[in-house]
Amino acid sequence: MPDQLLRVQSQLTGRDLVLLGWLADHGVLTSFQIADALFPSVDYAQERLRALMQKLGVVDRFRPQKPDGGSYPYHYVLAQLGVEVVAAQRGDDLPRRDQARRKRWHLTRRANLPHLLGVNGFFTALAGHARTHPGSELTRWWPAGRCQQTGAFAEPDDDVAARAYTPRSRPDGHGIWVEGDRRVPFFLEYDLGTERPLSRLVDKIDGYRELAHATGRIWPVLFWLHSPERERHLHQELAAAGTIYPVATAVHAEVTGVTPAEAMWWLHRYHGASMRLANLPVGGSRSEQAG
Repeated sequence: MPDQLLRVQSQLTGRDLVLLGWLADHGVLTSFQIADALFPSVDYAQERLRALMQKLGVVDRFRPQKPDGGSYPYHYVLAQLGVEVVAAQRGDDLPRRDQARRKRWHLTRRANLPHLLGVNGFFTALAGHARTHPGSELTRWWPAGRCQQTGAFAEPDDDVAARAYTPRSRPDGHGIWVEGDRRVPFFLEYDLGTERPLSRLVDKIDGYRELAHATGRIWPVLFWLHSPERERHLHQELAAAGTIYPVATAVHAEVTGVTPAEAMWWLHRYHGASMRLANLPVGGSRSEQAG
């Protein structure tokens, strides 16, 4: 109801609106991902999330059970009122009344929920790093669907061909990371180790090469892998294929204990030390920065 929408909007903070926008775009986030990205502590995050759910009614949650017993942390999604708040903030038409329920039903039953949470965890880790490191910022976070839209990566002064191009590449996400005077757009390929053989990962580079040809912008592809062994084997496959497009790899933070902003990236065909995300090469566009 409009009166309820107006009442709730007056009680939401800027941080609340960021969270609601993320849930609208990316579907689901765990309580720990939200706390890392937006709050100074888990307790503070949980207190605000309870208020957003019980008092304001803009989010909902579910808690999957682990196969071997116990449960995962709470997973947060938009409630119907939260969907309406985001639509109002963005100037979109108000959604159908059952939209949030249908999306929640889909998310709780999707077989690839661990993959979606892994992708979202990569970006919330970057947001959390930026929160505690002045001078760094995650200035863009796009979900997979937006990356596949016609003209998604075209800029206003690009030619007609770039604006009409539909990407053949299918990244799990796209972001722009800023640190000091460096601005690095990138594509994310999140790997749980289930996509075999590794040549399938290598084959994905063709789509990024085609996209770079269409836009004139060469942005690195990041493979976020589940084990050091798989990382080594992927570099062997890339070398065998003669890959020269910029590709960097790292192992999930759950394994390494560091954030993806840090010096953990193994740039293919580069024989120096591991690189920070902000130092990965970007070419062929105004996005390229010196340093």
